[in-house]
Amino acid sequence: MIVFDYSKIVCYSLKVFLLVTFITTTSFTQEQDIEGSKDHPLISRYTDSIIIGYEVKEFDEFNLPLGGQIGGYGKDLKFSKSQRLEGKIARILYKPPKNRSTFEIHHSYQLALQKAGFKILFTCSKDECGGLFKNIIWSDERAFEKCGYAFAEVKNQRYLSARLSRLEGDIYVSLYVAEHDSIIEKWSGHSLTLLEIIEIKSLEEGLVTINTESLSEIISRTGHVAIYDIYFDIDKAEVKSESEPVFDEIAGLLQQNPDLKLYVVGHTDNVGELAYNMKLSQARADAVVKFLISEYGIDENQLLSYGVGPLVPVASNRTEEGRAKNRRVELVER
Repeated sequence: MIVFDYSKIVCYSLKVFLLVTFITTTSFTQEQDIEGSKDHPLISRYTDSIIIGYEVKEFDEFNLPLGGQIGGYGKDLKFSKSQRLEGKIARILYKPPKNRSTFEIHHSYQLALQKAGFKILFTCSKDECGGLFKNIIWSDERAFEKCGYAFAEVKNQRYLSARLSRLEGDIYVSLYVAEHDSIIEKWSGHSLTLLEIIEIKSLEEGLVTINTESLSEIISRTGHVAIYDIYFDIDKAEVKSESEPVFDEIAGLLQQNPDLKLYVVGHTDNVGELAYNMKLSQARADAVVKFLISEYGIDENQLLSYGVGPLVPVASNRTEEGRAKNRRVELVER
């Protein structure tokens, strides 16, 4: 569900109260974040920065830099190495306090990300990135409305990309910091910071309708069905409230077919230790069974829970898309 209307992205400055993950100071200034914007829940801002550009897309593609710029203008201009990602993308453009160096901001984010468990995939600074690096980072289709000149002329550019591996889907970070270097006075002397967070997920999640009839048809035809709309918090086995619509349909299936007996099987990808994934998948399968019995009154004799961790993949764990397909709960006829 889209909370804000991001179709009209503005770029101006007004007063803000700041809460920072890696720097705990707060302050009031004469400027504000743009309306409807906010920090990402996992990665906050550099102290005393304000948000001047903001956009969230529930599902889109993203080209993550893993190397510096090569080629010249036009079609030849590209990153020497990159990775294509798909998922939910949050893009936030910050204006930090004046006269803060790009090194200080970049280094602070890098330390905070590493402390939070992120792996740094690529980092570059100044000429290492390439003289036209910012042209790809800040292309016409990616620039915020009314902020198009934010990175038109820059100096002291720095960049990093990072990844946090987790069972629910990896999270990637793209951070570009550069000192604005043009005659546009409102940004002069500021090391503008573009923070982009990509939460990996499959397009099919939440878009394919699961109902009692389709569940019955698939199980009758194949003997099992994979469910991708049962949600858990990171490293937890408590069912989240967003899962209730699919539970309504599973319960309907079981109530309409009292003789139907199912294995509820938890699956993970192969990120992390095998023993941990086996334990987590079992706990989540147990939670699904418990939820159906306690909340819907399903006969406990209809359900048996098992966790198989990463042992029964349906796709390669070498790719983000494959790992997303492997993280699931399956209902198997017994």
